[in-house]
Amino acid sequence: MRERFFGTDGLRGRANTFPMTAEVALRLGLAAGQYFRNGGLRHRVVIGKDTRLSGYIFEYALSSGFCASGMDVFLVGPMPTPAISFLTRSMRADVGVVISASHNPHMDNGIKFFDRHGFKLPDNAEAEIAALVLEESRQWEYPEPEKVGRAFKIQDSPGRYNVYLKNSIPADMKLDGLKIVMDCAHGAAYRVAPLVFEELGAKVIKIGSDPDGLNINQGCGSLYPEVAAEMVRATGADIGIALDGDADRLIVVDERGVILDGDQIMALCAHDFMKRGILTGNTLVATVMSNMALEVFMRERGGRLLRTPVGDRYVVEAMRREGAALGGEQSGHLIFLNYATTGDGTLAALQIIRIMLETGKPLSELSGLLRPFPQKLINVPVKRKPPFAEVGAITTALREAEAALGDSGRVLLRYSGTEPLVRVMVESRDPDAVERQAEILADVVRRRLGENAPDA
Repeated sequence: MRERFFGTDGLRGRANTFPMTAEVALRLGLAAGQYFRNGGLRHRVVIGKDTRLSGYIFEYALSSGFCASGMDVFLVGPMPTPAISFLTRSMRADVGVVISASHNPHMDNGIKFFDRHGFKLPDNAEAEIAALVLEESRQWEYPEPEKVGRAFKIQDSPGRYNVYLKNSIPADMKLDGLKIVMDCAHGAAYRVAPLVFEELGAKVIKIGSDPDGLNINQGCGSLYPEVAAEMVRATGADIGIALDGDADRLIVVDERGVILDGDQIMALCAHDFMKRGILTGNTLVATVMSNMALEVFMRERGGRLLRTPVGDRYVVEAMRREGAALGGEQSGHLIFLNYATTGDGTLAALQIIRIMLETGKPLSELSGLLRPFPQKLINVPVKRKPPFAEVGAITTALREAEAALGDSGRVLLRYSGTEPLVRVMVESRDPDAVERQAEILADVVRRRLGENAPDA
């Protein structure tokens, strides 16, 4: 086995290929069971998944490992990632597990963990669990036969999550007369998310709500928000909501069919929080990928933007450290720490609609608070991932691009934590400079690290 397999958001890879195999999942259940088990007390784990066909493999392999380690398993079936975070807290479980590869296609899958407080595990905890899994000669600490765990299927978890979500907006707020297009990406929220808005009185036009195990994220959801945008225009809806496969993030469409990204929504929500006096320290937490315009927006209003590495768990860690109430990612992860411990696309949509109803303004007017600087992101497939500092041509090209942009722009190079890609991002007030520098940098990366690049 390889030395390290946890990425920026847990374990992820192609199903039935290392590390996403039944064998690894079984060992992961044993290792996590041993890690979270305390003494002779009975402990419990909540396991949820999205709608991928391969979810059955990992659901039962993990369950076997946890039960063999002496932990009781509560299986909740297809549920959004944030629902597992909530249920782990609500059910007083020791750990929560999500089987999902988020926005990836059906052939991929992943496994990520939440602690008993509903937060994703820090790097050091993942490293300890990984060490147990990767120790091939590991002798597991099996309990006596009468102390092995039991497995239970929980039928009412969608109802519990539904109530939790509705409690995030004022009790007297109704959505009567509101028309919502909701694209669930044939993923984990296909049942629960539309129901929340329907029960609050909205008319919901559903897309991507017929999963078959193979169509998750396929031509729909947050990766293809133009589908929801077209439906908004065709139906005259007030808002479009496009979730990803595990529903922990969203892309929003205004009533004109214009697609908004996470930065624009964060600006809208930060403005609302500041007006209400609940944006702790006037601090918004976002990642290095967020647009420079968001920094300017916060600074002009007496606030600050605190940046973190890419990954919503790093945003959450910084929020907890700073006591911040709001954070997120440009990709659509939005974290409202007063209500949730991780990104939640459905909860974020409720908050956006609350602001629309309380202000009486359409989303197109509210989203005008932020005008993003021109930005270009190029994903370059690579066959290896050496530190950029070790590739002279790349460091030279990076310095030249930064010098060309000056103070009016910025450049970011980073490896994807889940795919063999380099993400080349350039932004500036000057759109021509953005295009030019992004293409130059991407070409250098492609020649040095791409599929046809010489070996190191």
